[in-house]
Amino acid sequence: MSDDSKIRIRPAEEADAPVIARIHMASRAATMPYLPPQQRDHEQVTQWIRDILLKQCRTWVAVRGTEITGYAALDGDLLDHLYLRPDARRQGIGTLLLDEVRRHSPDGVSLHVFQQNTEARAFYEHHGFTVLDTNDGDRNMENLPDMTLRWTPNRMR
Repeated sequence: MSDDSKIRIRPAEEADAPVIARIHMASRAATMPYLPPQQRDHEQVTQWIRDILLKQCRTWVAVRGTEITGYAALDGDLLDHLYLRPDARRQGIGTLLLDEVRRHSPDGVSLHVFQQNTEARAFYEHHGFTVLDTNDGDRNMENLPDMTLRWTPNRMR
């Protein structure tokens, strides 16, 4: 395997915001066609990434060579975002990002996922997440039914 094909995970930087925004928008459009059309343009999403997400969350990017292929954002013990470029899916990159998040969450990680997002649900369930609750959509801006999943590390007794 050449060095260009290896994925490394590093903390996100402010300069990554435009690329993270592109990944965020492209991934949502490609993997969640049931979502309402995006109302914000690239510059608005970039500003949100730079001014809010990177300041409120611990955020990591997955990098292959010099290209960012995905990102994950952790707010306390809540995995707020984990998105990949559509062409980078099913290559182990999501698992690497999730592993980084879990390393920084010794007591466990929770997340919300749309009930319709069966691929994401299967991914998280494969990685040991279990359903804590379901909701009719009143807690998300898309107003779509979602669920809370939780991963707790196995503890030796």
